[in-house]
Amino acid sequence: MNHLAHALLAGNDPDYVLGGMLGDFVHGPVPTSWRPGVQAGLRLHRAIDVYTDSHPVVVALRNHFQPPYRRYAGIVIDVWFDHLLARDFGRWCAQPLPAFSQALRELLAQHGNELPEDLLRFSLYMERFDLPLAYRERATIARVLGGISNRLSRANPLATAIEEAQRLETELAAAFEGFFPELLRFAEAQRA
Repeated sequence: MNHLAHALLAGNDPDYVLGGMLGDFVHGPVPTSWRPGVQAGLRLHRAIDVYTDSHPVVVALRNHFQPPYRRYAGIVIDVWFDHLLARDFGRWCAQPLPAFSQALRELLAQHGNELPEDLLRFSLYMERFDLPLAYRERATIARVLGGISNRLSRANPLATAIEEAQRLETELAAAFEGFFPELLRFAEAQRA
């Protein structure tokens, strides 16, 4: 899952949400100097990633991707699932997406002095492009995939992956519908 999903799946505890946002920017052992809730949020992020990557629905979905996209299918799926989540956010969360998005950016700003440099830069990017609210728009998804493409060290097809996602739109939507309710239950059980 991508940033919007991780923030939502972290629940209502701001430390869990902060830890959930740190997940893509902190690698290796969980720093014990962080508050327990932040540590737990980071562990939850990692558990969600493992659960998602190994879930039969997601594994089967990756097989629908054609080369050269298949190797990067996990990234495309994560980003597109955030698009689907943003598009129908009211189904999954009582808080409207504009308010949720603003609160997430404010949380990152409040803790800016605690964030690693990469997440601090990303939080500024989120503010500039009104993320995660703008994940509703396909143009944003295309830009996100292009940005990921530029950050990877090896040549990759992610800059054009929006075309593959649109080709698989029906399969992606069906997979999300089957998978996301299970992921919500998994995250809730992990938080408990």
